[in-house]
Amino acid sequence: MMLNPLDFPPVTTSPARGLWHRYRRRWTVSGIVAGALLLASTDDGRAAAPGILHLRCTNPASGASWPVVVDLDHARVDSQTATITDKWITWRDPKQGFFDFERDTGKLQFRNASSTGGYFLYYTCRPE
Repeated sequence: MMLNPLDFPPVTTSPARGLWHRYRRRWTVSGIVAGALLLASTDDGRAAAPGILHLRCTNPASGASWPVVVDLDHARVDSQTATITDKWITWRDPKQGFFDFERDTGKLQFRNASSTGGYFLYYTCRPE
């Protein structure tokens, strides 16, 4: 038996403390992996879906802007039925009028008929 020259009591570890030291690396790595998976699955509450486009359309004359959500898989724009092709996305909002979005340039044209002949408004849309 070896003598303790400073006369300190022998070091003993509790079973719980021993487990922590034995598995702390494994728990740390598991925690990091779980955190990375959690961060990858959320994006400020909006997980990116493959068939969803989030656009911000701005009127260059007035600066007014509004969000547009396009569901490519279900052919809907802001919950309205849409016609979607490779070049155009068109839809009708019964309260406002007709919208024509050119996918290549990001230009959106709003047209509305009225008793005085109707009018057009033009917007530029960019991904959000």
